[in-house]
This record gives sequence, C-alpha cells and structure tokens, in this order.
Amino acid sequence: MRIFVVALLLAATAAAQDPSELNFLSSHTDYRNLRSMLPDYTTKRAFELLDKRRAASANWTAAEISGRKQYLREHMLRGIGGLPERTPLNARVTGVIDREDYRIEKIIFESRPNFFVTANLYLPKRGQGPYPAVLYPLGHEEGAKAHVAWQQMLVTLARNGYVGLAWDGPGQGERVQLYDPDFNSSKVFSSTLEHTILGIQTLLVGDALAQYYIWDGMRALDYLLSRPEVDPKRVACSGNSGGGTLTAYLSALDDRIQVAAPSCYITSWRRLLETIGPQDAEQCIPNWISDGLDHEDFLLSFAPKPYLQLSAIRDFFSITGARETNADATRAYDRLGAGDKMRFFQADDGHGFTKPRRLAAYAWFDRWLKKAEFSGVEDEVLPLREEELYCTPTGQVASSLGGETVTTLNQKRAKQFQRGQATPAQIAKLIDYHQPTGPLSIKPFGTLTRGGYRIEKLVYETEPGIVIPALLFVPDSAGKHPGVLYVDGAGKAAHVADIEALVKAGHVVLSIDARGLGETRIAAFQNGSDWFRYFGDWNSGMTAIMMGSTLTGQRAADISRGLDVLAARGEVDAGRLYGVGVEAGGVPLLHAAVLDSRLRKIALERTLISYQAVVDARIHRGLFEQVVPGALKLYDLPDLVRMLGQRSAAVIDAVNPLGQPAPLTESRKTYPSAARRAAADSIVALYKF
Repeated sequence: MRIFVVALLLAATAAAQDPSELNFLSSHTDYRNLRSMLPDYTTKRAFELLDKRRAASANWTAAEISGRKQYLREHMLRGIGGLPERTPLNARVTGVIDREDYRIEKIIFESRPNFFVTANLYLPKRGQGPYPAVLYPLGHEEGAKAHVAWQQMLVTLARNGYVGLAWDGPGQGERVQLYDPDFNSSKVFSSTLEHTILGIQTLLVGDALAQYYIWDGMRALDYLLSRPEVDPKRVACSGNSGGGTLTAYLSALDDRIQVAAPSCYITSWRRLLETIGPQDAEQCIPNWISDGLDHEDFLLSFAPKPYLQLSAIRDFFSITGARETNADATRAYDRLGAGDKMRFFQADDGHGFTKPRRLAAYAWFDRWLKKAEFSGVEDEVLPLREEELYCTPTGQVASSLGGETVTTLNQKRAKQFQRGQATPAQIAKLIDYHQPTGPLSIKPFGTLTRGGYRIEKLVYETEPGIVIPALLFVPDSAGKHPGVLYVDGAGKAAHVADIEALVKAGHVVLSIDARGLGETRIAAFQNGSDWFRYFGDWNSGMTAIMMGSTLTGQRAADISRGLDVLAARGEVDAGRLYGVGVEAGGVPLLHAAVLDSRLRKIALERTLISYQAVVDARIHRGLFEQVVPGALKLYDLPDLVRMLGQRSAAVIDAVNPLGQPAPLTESRKTYPSAARRAAADSIVALYKF
C-alpha cells in the first residue's frame, strides 16, 4: 500500500510538470503565432514610426530637406553618446611596399590616447599632386584591410591618381579586441560576434559602438588630410557592407567629405525589419527610429553634394528598400536643384564590392573629383598576403603594442559616473516603463487538480498585442494567502517543484511567461546558433532600443500587470505580494519592484550580479535582453536592491556575465546577505517570504 501511495505521488508530480499541460498556449489554434508575438509587436510599433516619417518626408520643402543634416547630427550624436576630444594622432609609418606605379605605407595612429589604429595608405607614383583621395572604411570580410576586393579597388585608385586610406575597425584585422594570446586571434569566431559583445558593454555606459567606428573614421580622415599628397577639397568616402554603413555615417557627419559612394548598405529600416533585422552593434543607433530617422536621412544630410548609391539586386540588404529610399532621396535632391548629383547604380549580383559597382564608383569619383571621364579599365591586381600588409610585428596590436581596448575604455567611462542617486521616475523613463492601466483582460484555459492545490491556466493582456500565458497555483486551504509573482527566464513551467514548495507553504503563485520568455520565446531561439546563445532575441531587443524602449521595461510592465491579476483574486491578500525572479526574469522583476511598491519582498535567483560586472568582463553571454542603455550613468543592480529598503530582496546564487555562479564571497561584496542554495534548503526560508 505504501508503494502504491508513493507511486501516485510521483505520478502526480510528473503530471504537474508535463510540458504539454503547463505550456498550454502555443499549441492552441488561436495562438499559433504566439512565438512571433514579441517581434510582431516590436516591428508593428517601428513600422508606425517609420511610415509616419516617410509620409511626412514626401511633403518636405527645400528648407526642411536642408535642415535634415542638422537634425540627424544632433540626434545621431546624442544616440551614440557624443564624440571624444581630438588628441594627438602620434602617427607613424612602420613599413613601405613599393610597386612600379604606386606604393603602400603601413600606418599606425591613435584615434584616442593609446587606442591604436592600423591602416594602409595607397599612394600614386604617377601624375602631379596634390591628388584627390578616397577614405575607405571596411566591411566585415575576412582579412580586413587586406581583403582581396579592397586591394583591387585601392590599387586601381592609386594607379588612377588617387590616394586611398583603409584601416582596420575594432575587432578586425590587427585590432582584435577580445584577444586570445594562445591563438593570436579573437576569443570568438567572428568579427560581428565580437562587435556585438563590445557593443552591449558600450550601451551600458550610455554610448553606442558606432561612436568608436565613427571616431576612428574621422581621425583617419584627419590623418589623410595631414598628408601633403592629398588635396583636402577633393575627398570621397566609399566602402561596402559595414564599410557602406560607415560611409553613410561619416558622409552625414563630416563636412570634409565631398563625394559619397556607399555600397551594399543603403535600404530602409522598414525593409530591414521585414527581412534580416538589425545587424551587429555598430550598425544600430539607440533612439534612431523614435527620433524619426531612416536611411534616407543619410542621403539628405549629404545634399546637395554628389551621392552614388550602390546596390546589389540579390543582396541580403533589401533591394526594394534601396529603390524606395533612392526614389525618395532623388525627389529631395530635385527639390534642391541638385538632381544630377544623386545617382543609383544596381547590379544583378550579390553582396560585395564587385566589379560592376567598383567601375561605377571610379566613374563617379572621376566625374566629380577630376572633372574627367573614367577610362572604364580596371586591370587585375595581384593581391598581397594579409601578413605583407601588417603594420605591427605580430599582426596584432594587442601583442605588439598593448594599449587600450573598447573594453578598457568602457571600464574607464563607467568609473566617471556617480551612481546611486537615481529616482524611480528616472529609472522608469530610462527603461521606458509604463504602468499598465485599464480593465483587466483575463481568459481561462482550464484547471488542473493536484494534491492540496489546483493550477489554473490563464492568459492576461498587458497591452494590445501582448498576451501573457500564466499558471495560477492556488492552495486548497481557505482564507487569504500571500501572493507570489514568479517570472522565470526559462519559462513559467521550468521549475514547478520550487513553485509547489511555495504553494504548500500557503502562497498563491502566479507563474508567467513575460513577453519573449517561455512559450512566447521566438522559435528561432531553438535552433541553437551561437548568435542566439550569445544575444537571445537580438532583433526585438535592439529594435526596442532603437525606439527608445527596452525589453526590461516592457517585461516589468508584464510583471506589474501580473500583480493586478493576483490582487484581483479573492484568495490573495493584496497587502502581501511578493516576487521571484529566476535567471533572465530577475532583472525585470527587480526593476518592477522599484517601480511598483505593491511588491513587498522579492527573491532573485541565478540573476546577473551587476551591470558593472558586464563592463568588467571581456566576454559575456545570454544577457543582452536584460540590458538598459545608459544604466551605469544612473544606477547598477545593487543600487536597485538598496532602493527597496525595508521591501527586502533575497539574492541567491547570483551569476556572472557568462551565466555561471559567482563565488559567494564576491556576491557578498555586492549583496551582504547573498546566499548559496543547497539541495536541502527550504525555498520559503531562502526567499524569506
């Protein structure tokens, strides 16, 4: 008989944790698109803003078009955190490669003190200087400044009487930032991954990674114009892919550039969001969309100077968006009386600075910088090996020169701030938190009966377009019970045993899938790619940031609405509402607790120890969705815990930026009462509810 009872108990526990019963909504016919809810909601908001901007732009006067340059500069510079002061370049030539009709100088300069930039300067030997020049920012292709297509174009330009300057961006070529001395290369497998790891750190200190790329480019232009061989009144900028991005940035921000020719970048943000989504960190500017900006503004900011938009019909950057943007920009140029200075070239090929686009660029440069007609000839270039173009002895700044990295500069930036004085209103504004209002909308989806309690399956709405699947665990005992809002980054049913322990101790528990978690997690997250393991739902999170919002703030609103659900229940004592945040649920719960005083106590389990730890670490993983841009200018997570005062927070098994348990000694330096959970520990005692 005893064996039979035990078997029944085990069966009941197993049934309570059956995913098909507790993760009930995503398979429901009315919610078959549940996993796309967050991206759909985010892009819908973005489309409304982008469509509003485009509709207005169709009626802009010549004066309004001319005003876009100042508007873009003001908002873009604010979005990237401004620009640093100009300091000595300390430029030096570390080597020269001589050829019959051109030479290459290997250059190292400092865009910021001790922040070394490696560059190759291509100089013509024929003709009489000073020569026109081309500033040549790079994309993400292998080899960085030594990539075959870049060499082909830069040598051709030099043979045709142009000075060209190409430089390695942070995380590329000789400028690996996350350097591994064992391999003399990056700790991560791609430059885009490295860029985005660095970009997340940079966001926390209130800047954007684009600032580093833009400033490197402006300082590269400073160096280019310091050369006596260069005519400062005849300077073009051209690059492909990520180099097209930088061409768009630099041309919009720096008046010294007279001709622009970005390749395989210009499209529109609407088409980007419909297709490939936001790219890596330096290609995304906080508040860009909410500030009413789009790709067309890059072109308008350059007006009425000559602009050649180079596109590939089979590119992953939408050709439809490229055509729409160019049509809009051409209309604007026409209104300024400069229609002849806007051109659109498209080739029936794929992504890259291929020969058709290179030939179009040569002709454009000759037309405007030489007042001549291009010969149409591009002789084949025998490319040099990457090692031959190294500016450093080892091929890496890190091992040859040391110096600053984006990480060390972010660490210094973080030390400048006086934190801990933020008000709830400032925090709410920073995370874009809005307390849900209006009547509750709750839909039931059945009830499961368990020994001593029941589980109600329900869905509530935080705001139009956002529904939250939830499980309400209710004890059978009569009377009012404390209510617990439980939000787990792994989903509402991931740790049912812990929830059962709270229920058996007399708590009503509402376990939720905040937007983008649990059943509402994007399907792509399940494909196991490195990108998702490192950054989660990058598209939704970054699109939110570009609209002046955060997933942290949005999830905090889901939590507050969940408190409304709990408080409305007759079995719940609304004066005793508590919260549990597990893994990625911890950071939004902590913010919600600061902003919603109904939460009397909270427990944070396996939650990120601090934002400062992210800046201090070289590598992090799986925490982008918890990031609040500019947080470290106002507060860190321990400051939020202190703000709770008597509304205490139990911190259990805090984790480092890789998601690994932080040593208890380290946790207690940050949270004096931090605890480590052992298998035999009582959840109720640990949580202090």
